[in-house]
Formats: sequence, C-alpha cells, structure tokens
Amino acid sequence: MSQGNHLEGKIAVITGGSSGIGLATAQRFVQEGAYVFIVGRRQSEVDKAVKDIGKNITGVQGDVSNLGDLDRLYETVKQQKGRIDVLFANAGIMESAPLGSITESQFDKIINVNVRGLLFTVQKALPLFQDGGSIILTSSVGGSKGTPALSVYDATKAAIRSFARSWTVDLKHRKIRVNAISPGPIDTPGLSSLFEHGQGGDQVKTTFLNTIPMGRLGNPDEVAKAVLFLASDDSSFVTGIELFVDGGRGQI
Repeated sequence: MSQGNHLEGKIAVITGGSSGIGLATAQRFVQEGAYVFIVGRRQSEVDKAVKDIGKNITGVQGDVSNLGDLDRLYETVKQQKGRIDVLFANAGIMESAPLGSITESQFDKIINVNVRGLLFTVQKALPLFQDGGSIILTSSVGGSKGTPALSVYDATKAAIRSFARSWTVDLKHRKIRVNAISPGPIDTPGLSSLFEHGQGGDQVKTTFLNTIPMGRLGNPDEVAKAVLFLASDDSSFVTGIELFVDGGRGQI
C-alpha cells in the first residue's frame, strides 16, 4: 500500500508501539496522515522509534500494567492534541508457562499486561475519545487454538476477543467501533525471544510452523496493513469482529 491519506488529520495512540507490530503500525499510520503517540516500556526503544519515523510522532515511556503510566500518557495526549480518534491497544507479553509449572508471578504478570492493562488502556482513553472513532485490540490466533506451554497467554487473548464484543455494545451509542486483530505467529522480537529463551521454545516454534498453511511466519507490516483498514473509514460498517492475519493457522 503506497502512502495515502486514509487517516488524514487523525490522532492515534498505539501501546506497545516501539517495536514489532506496534512500530510497523505507527509507521503506516504516519504515512497515512495521522499524528501518532506511541507507548513502550523501554525509553531507548521509544526514542529510536520516534527518530526513525521522524515526524508527526510523540513517544511516551510507560508500562500499561501501571495505571499511573496510563494517566501520564493520556495527560500528554490531552495537552498536546486534546483528543483521540484511533486507539490501537496492542501492548502485550508472551511467556512460555507449561501447565504443571505455572507460577503465581508468571500468571499475574501476563494477566496484568494483557488483560488488566488493555482494559484500562481503553477505559482511560474514553474521556478524550472522539465519537465515531475506532478502537483496535490486539488479540491472537492463540485465543482460538491450543498451543503447548501457552495456556495463560492464549487465555488472555480469548479474553481480549470477548472485550471486543462487549465493548462494541457498550460504546455503540458513541458510534465508536471496536474490533480485534488476531495475528498468527509474526516475526517480532517478542516471538524470537520466546523461541530462544522460553521453556520448550523449539517445540513451540515447530508447532507454530507446522500449523500455518502458508508455511512461514508473518511480518509486522502485514498486520499493520490490516490494522490500518480497521482504523480507517474503509471499515466504517465493521465492528465487533475478529480479523485474523495468521497465514491460515486459525482457519483449519
């Protein structure tokens, strides 16, 4: 997709925006005319992303599981732009945790970022959110498929899919559309880390590749293009859906 104006004049917020799918989406959004606020946990990555994109972007260091960080994010948006048109609630973590050895701290960490953090990312954005805007939640094909050692992660992604349905109804009076994007295995730093350092990482990688009809990992920009569709008026009659970008993994 060449540079265009699908998001001309829009104000967008992307959590988990300094790497992987979030960064690729920030690049797409800016190309399409949006002003973008990205949030990431590591200041160095946020700074690099802002420098690489170069224009119409503000970086905010923050952890979505820290509600104070979310308040600071939205105060920054309020002061600089005063509104939000598009929210891509994308921040999430993937950790290998085989049943039988799941620890309380692992469970709490994954739930706090992927479910609690995402919920309050959306809820705290609502006072700034423009009626008729678009919210996109990052779920996963894992919410529909069983994967060895990823039961907690997969359960969080099923919860996010459920949020998209319920929030579509909660926000319909404001004409705010809420959709879930469900990537399959995407070639990102997070997935690479899981393969290299996670318990049973090689097994997980083999399982992934053997269940993708297209026989490869996706790349972040392939997801970003689908997020752009859901963010833009091209999807004006689309809400409450789960859009799979998964090489067919969840479909067979």
